[in-house]
Amino acid sequence: MKKRMKISVFLILAGLLFLSSTGCKKSSPTDPIDMDTTNVGPVVRKPNIYIYPEEKSLIAIKLEFPMGGSVIESIPKYSGEWIVEVEPTGRINNQYDYLFYECQTPDAYQYDFGWSVSRDSLELFFKNNLSSSGFKGREIDDFIDYWIPRLREYPNYIIYPQFINVIDKIVKLKINKTPDSLLRLFYVIKGSENKNTLLQKPVIPKFERNGFAVVEWGVVIK
Repeated sequence: MKKRMKISVFLILAGLLFLSSTGCKKSSPTDPIDMDTTNVGPVVRKPNIYIYPEEKSLIAIKLEFPMGGSVIESIPKYSGEWIVEVEPTGRINNQYDYLFYECQTPDAYQYDFGWSVSRDSLELFFKNNLSSSGFKGREIDDFIDYWIPRLREYPNYIIYPQFINVIDKIVKLKINKTPDSLLRLFYVIKGSENKNTLLQKPVIPKFERNGFAVVEWGVVIK
């Protein structure tokens, strides 16, 4: 009897190992996707959406993917829509300073113009570039604190800015109340061994922050 039980247990364990090895285990839709191992498209890392209503408001925001794509991470949880209470200071649900998400998208970004920046100059570059684009205060600090420590692998980086006209074709924000000012900027960042890469210099769109403002930045690492 004991021998039969041992054989049964062995067969059950072997079956479970077989199922797991053949991919029957489903991955969570919120598992991060490694851009290098998928043919679907790159992942936009850590877009932060900062919201500044003129008065305390209930704001509903949806993400749409006109060319295909999906949310793979979010805080607070995104279930087809965020409905959040926001203070004029930008405080969300009395808990968050911004809406966080990550998403997978097609690679429809622009690579015609950008900047080549040495690793040691990245912090100053991003501080100046974000400020020139219209970001300020903690929005810039959050970017610097998160991304600069993570951009250390290469001696140089090529930075392709994605302005709102490009982003809206890939990831669209639908907000129940139309902002008076909307700023969106993604950077596609690619490590490089070359110090002097010739690139067409971008023209940064003019942005004025007035009234109800929504601003967002994000990064695609190539």
